[in-house]
Amino acid sequence: MNQAGNDLLGIKAMSGNPSGRRVIEVNQSILGPTPPRARKLTPRKLGDYPAVARPFLAVAKKLTTPFLLGPPLCDELVALVEHLFTEEEATVAGRLGLRPRSAETVAKSLRRPVDEIVPILDRMALEKRVIGCHEKGERRKYHLIPVLGGIFELSLISCTPETLTDWHRRLIELFEALYETGYPTDYQHGPPMIRFLPIQRVLDAAPMALPTDQLAVVMDRFDTFAVGQCQCRLTMQALGKDCGRELTNCLTMGQWAEMGIKHGMVKPVSKKEALAIKHEAERQGMVNWLINVASTRGQASCSCCGCCCHAMRIVNEYNAPGMIAPPHFRPEFDAARCTHCGACARRCPMGAITIDLEAKTLVYAAERCIGCGQCLMACERQRAIALRPVPMQEMPYRSWFSWLSRAIPSLAKAGWTRWWKG
Repeated sequence: MNQAGNDLLGIKAMSGNPSGRRVIEVNQSILGPTPPRARKLTPRKLGDYPAVARPFLAVAKKLTTPFLLGPPLCDELVALVEHLFTEEEATVAGRLGLRPRSAETVAKSLRRPVDEIVPILDRMALEKRVIGCHEKGERRKYHLIPVLGGIFELSLISCTPETLTDWHRRLIELFEALYETGYPTDYQHGPPMIRFLPIQRVLDAAPMALPTDQLAVVMDRFDTFAVGQCQCRLTMQALGKDCGRELTNCLTMGQWAEMGIKHGMVKPVSKKEALAIKHEAERQGMVNWLINVASTRGQASCSCCGCCCHAMRIVNEYNAPGMIAPPHFRPEFDAARCTHCGACARRCPMGAITIDLEAKTLVYAAERCIGCGQCLMACERQRAIALRPVPMQEMPYRSWFSWLSRAIPSLAKAGWTRWWKG
């Protein structure tokens, strides 16, 4: 085990829980969300790691930048970096940054032959998938990517429970330990990165729904589709806390799908097959989302559950909005029809509904709601819930430039706040 890993406590795989991680709980007669968790992150300085090789610390330090949505330097991050990279790989990765660099540029900075550096870069980018890679013809450029929203997803999207290696399993343990420090809450005030879609039944009943809320319409922009494994549920399964829902429903489109297929990360499917996969996910109680940017190059759509999805868990574990776009629909409750059975509270993936089974009261937390409509599905018998459009709906960003122009100030503020506190 690496040096930083030896210093950590509680990283071993958690004990099995066949019902999955809890989103709601029953406290006497009250059915509602679990209490919010406290952050448990202890920031460190580089000098706190005299026994860790300098290349690992150099990469860890670069991954802390808010522009990669990084955590502060901490034991959990250093342990993860020591696992992700060999010392030679870390030496090379330490020459990378946010801006893509060619192998020739990296080799020159290290004063090493380029034919020695290319295999190292390609191994990290295409096999382990712990750095990013841009391709233009036969030319490749490489760059660092975030831990969450990059390394975690790319390294696991092609894995099944049967093909997980010991390296992947240790990655899962170390990543989950880092996530559970609560560091993603540092970025809860940034521009929304993802937006959850209403379930199809809601859209069928809302003929004026925006095209951007309809997965099939968004998919019409693209010709290529592919699916991979849900990294979040795969993680929970490896830790013995999975909910048992389907894994193969992480969808990519356009150039993102083409790249993933080329490098064996995802499997091609037709549009019809992709929509069938997404509808089955809804039937199993999952919620589909899209990247909150109307990109014409590529798009992605995960099918998430509140007990496993790391984006949802930012809300339902830490009571923080994360980087989720405001919903376009909200539930409306009919008091005359409601029997306070608690079905809607149990079905809500965000813990946005609290029911007192004895007092017959309902409390709706609008700030936790993603407008998915799963509560409506749970109330099919009583029909006490309807979803209504939200006035003045926020549209997806028109381009990545639009998103970045709004992200940079909030990310800079997050960095300043972290520096000031540190």
